Amino acid sequence: MKYVPRSLFGRLLAVATLTTIAALAFAAVSIGHVLERFVTRGLDQQLDTQVAILARAIEPDGRLDRKRTINLPMFEETGSGWGWRVDGPAGHWSQGATFEPERERRHHPSQPGVEHGRQRDREPVPGEGRDNHGQRVHSRQLSLSTSAGPVLLTAAGPRRVSEQPLREAMEPLFVSLGLLGCALAAATLLQLRFGLRPLHALRRDLGAVREGRIRRIPGGQPVELASLAAELNALIDQNEESLAHARRHVSNLAHGLKTPLAALALKVSEPGRDPDGALGEMVAQIDRRVRHHLGRARAAAPGGSQRLRSGLVTAVSDLLLALRRIHADRQVTATVRIDPEVAVAVDRHDLDEMVGNLLDNAWRHAASRIELNAVRDGSIVRIIVQDDGPGLSLAAIDEALMPGRRLDERGDGHGFGLPIAQELAELNGGGLELQRASDLGGLCVTLSLPASGGGAAS
Repeated sequence: MKYVPRSLFGRLLAVATLTTIAALAFAAVSIGHVLERFVTRGLDQQLDTQVAILARAIEPDGRLDRKRTINLPMFEETGSGWGWRVDGPAGHWSQGATFEPERERRHHPSQPGVEHGRQRDREPVPGEGRDNHGQRVHSRQLSLSTSAGPVLLTAAGPRRVSEQPLREAMEPLFVSLGLLGCALAAATLLQLRFGLRPLHALRRDLGAVREGRIRRIPGGQPVELASLAAELNALIDQNEESLAHARRHVSNLAHGLKTPLAALALKVSEPGRDPDGALGEMVAQIDRRVRHHLGRARAAAPGGSQRLRSGLVTAVSDLLLALRRIHADRQVTATVRIDPEVAVAVDRHDLDEMVGNLLDNAWRHAASRIELNAVRDGSIVRIIVQDDGPGLSLAAIDEALMPGRRLDERGDGHGFGLPIAQELAELNGGGLELQRASDLGGLCVTLSLPASGGGAAS
């Protein structure tokens, strides 16, 4: 779904936020309704008292005895908005504010004294209206049965009498609910961070397995994650077993080919056996293929016990020393920038083969300069090798990673250097990327390998 957060933290936080807002809104409405009923009840009691006084002043013939009429203090104040009125067949009487209720509940003439089925209680019923100044009033009405017919008694008071206390009560209520919402939000964030902490710990443990610092996911996981940790450990064991089987198979095959290949090389090297050197080239190519697959078999499995810590500075220094002798006829300057503390979780032999192939390839095609930089980016170490040679076009970059594909027929290369480096990098949990060098203008090769957090350096 488009608007559903992709993270568990986001989803849980969204659900908690929506439910909290709904609960606070329901609480505000419910409490406000209760407060309104409580405040309105006080107003109703005052109006009902005035209606009861008027009811005692009604004569049996429906007339109002003014001598028996007593007004509550608020009905005596001029312009206060309080008032009463008596409407019957014998006449109309009023006191205080004049008003016309919008919803008067008058009785049907054939049922005098009946008010919504409450003839026994003769309880006043509420009404809403406006006075002659347009102000809202709240009224209470009672219908009395007399010999002359029904008489309607109405007492009304200004609505602000109940609204003002309600507003005064709602303001601190909203402040309290706001503070409660903030407290709930803080508690929710704390709960989510504490509850999801085992997931972050599991992610760190998986990273440690991949980097070779630990072999398996530690036990003691929460109940909900225990089965997941067990499945991950089973997967790690299965991968180790499969890789060990593959290494044994390839190693046996390589050893089986080693003796015949050596004998074939000796035969080919005899005088007159290979006058044009074509057979020797084929033997060398077979030897490279065998070494290529042996390199794949040597790649360490994630979390395997053979995963070591290989320092880059030492490895690159040894490789440069060898390459300077191999390419002594080429005047190429190699610049190296590596933090001495940077190390990778890769077997030293694999590291030498990967970086050696990249440096050898750069040395063959560079005009005069090679640069090697190594930086750590989180759990990954990026080794960047670039030269000032002709480089490759975008269309040729993909072909350069195909085994045996040579884009430059000059020299004695066989086209396996970059593919071997790529496959070894991927088997070690990294990767290889080719692009144009922005600084030197030639080819830029980025080798990504898992960083090592410790262990024995090799």
